[in-house]
Amino acid sequence: MSGAPAAWRARAASADAVVARIESGMNVFVQGAAATPSTLLEALCRRGDLRDVRLWHLHLEGPVPFAADGCGGRFRSVSLFTGASLRAGVAAGHADFVPIFLSDIPALFASGQVRLDAALVQLSPPDRHGQCTLGTSVDATRAAVDCGALVLAEINDRCPRTHGHSGLPLEAVAAFCTSDRPLHEREPPEDSAVADAIGERVAGLVEDRACLQLGIGAIPDAVLRRLGDRRDLGIHTEMFSDDVVALVESGVITNRCKAIHPGRSVTSFVAGSRRLFDFVDDNALVEFHPCDRTNDTLAIRKIERMTAINSALQVDLTGQVCADSIGHRIWSGIGGQMDFMRGAAMSRGGKPIIALPSTAAGGTVSRIVPEIAPGGGVVTTRGHVHWVVTEHGAVNLHGRTLAERGRLLLSIAHPAFRDGLAAALRGLNRHA
Repeated sequence: MSGAPAAWRARAASADAVVARIESGMNVFVQGAAATPSTLLEALCRRGDLRDVRLWHLHLEGPVPFAADGCGGRFRSVSLFTGASLRAGVAAGHADFVPIFLSDIPALFASGQVRLDAALVQLSPPDRHGQCTLGTSVDATRAAVDCGALVLAEINDRCPRTHGHSGLPLEAVAAFCTSDRPLHEREPPEDSAVADAIGERVAGLVEDRACLQLGIGAIPDAVLRRLGDRRDLGIHTEMFSDDVVALVESGVITNRCKAIHPGRSVTSFVAGSRRLFDFVDDNALVEFHPCDRTNDTLAIRKIERMTAINSALQVDLTGQVCADSIGHRIWSGIGGQMDFMRGAAMSRGGKPIIALPSTAAGGTVSRIVPEIAPGGGVVTTRGHVHWVVTEHGAVNLHGRTLAERGRLLLSIAHPAFRDGLAAALRGLNRHA
C-alpha cells in the first residue's frame, strides 16, 4: 500500500479521460498477464472515434473486448505471445502474431524498430518517494515505459509493490485513473494422473542446489509438489506461479547457490492466485527484471545446475519440438523456451527438459509424431533438445543418432501408438 500523502490521488482522472490521449494510427503497448489494465482497455474500446490503433501485447488476462474482430477495425491486436483470448482472432485474420524470442522483445521497442506511441499499464500506488512499480509484470513492459512512449496508467490499490527493476516514478505517468479491484487470477489446473506421472519423472531429474525455470500449468505444479525433500533450490525464470511459494516457505528454495542474483528468486512476471500476489508484495527476496535480463542466455549459463522445464505440443521422431502452434493455428508463441533450453544446456550440470503428455484430444492423438504437422513451428530444434519426458518415461536425446532418437522416443510414446510410430520410423529407413 502507498505510504505517499493522499494528495497524489487528486491528480487522478476517469479511465475515459486517460484513454482520450490515444489517437488514431498509434502503436500502443498493453501490459499483460495478471497486470492487464482492464479498466483502461474497457474505456479504450468504448471510443468509437478511433481508427487503426495497433495494440502490441503479450498474453492478456481478463476481458479483452477488442479480441474477436478488433472492434470493427478500430483496433488491430499484435500478439508477441498469444493466449486463449486472441487465438480465434489470429486464426480468422482479425489479429496479428509475431514469432519472436521473449528475450528479443524489449529491443524491438528500445531500438525504435517498433515505435511505441503509448503504453497502457497497471501500477502499484506510489510510495513516500513518489515511486510506483510495474507490479506483477515487468517482462517487456519495462522497455515499453522507458522508450519514450506516453505512459497511461491504472493505479490499482491491490496491485503488489514489487522489487527489482520494477520502479516507475509517478511523474513519468502522463495520466492515470485509480481502481481498487482484484488482479486477474488463474485457477489452479485440475489434478491429473498423467501430469502427476510426468511430474514424478521430471522431479527425479532435479538435483539439490538446482536452479529452476518453469512455467504455469498442471505439469510444473506437479513437479514442484514433488520437490519437498530437495535442498537449496533456486529460481531464475521468466515466470512462476503459486506452487513456488510453498517451497520458499518450507526452506527448500533458498537461492543461496546461484551465481546470478544470489539469495533472490528472479522472474519477469507472475501469474496465479491472490496468495501469490501477496507473497511478492513488498518482498525484497523476489526480484522482477525485464525479460531480456531473465532470459539472457549468457546470464543463464552462469548458473550451475540450471534446470529448464518446458512444454510442447508435438515432438517428432528426430526430436524437433513444436510448442507454439497446432499446424497453422497459432496457440501461444516462441516465448522463452529456446532462451532457457540453450542456457540450461550451457550451464555446468544443467538440464534442458521438454515435458509433455504422450497424447492429446482425450487420448486419440499422439503428441510424439513421425513429423510435425504442416504449418507447425519448430520452436526448439533437434540440435537443442536434451531430455524429453512423458508419463511413460524420460529419455536424453543429446548426442544420439537419428535412429537412436527414434527408438528412444518410441519408448516414451503411448503404447497405443507405438506400432504406428515404429512403422513410420522404418519408412524413414531408421530401424525401430
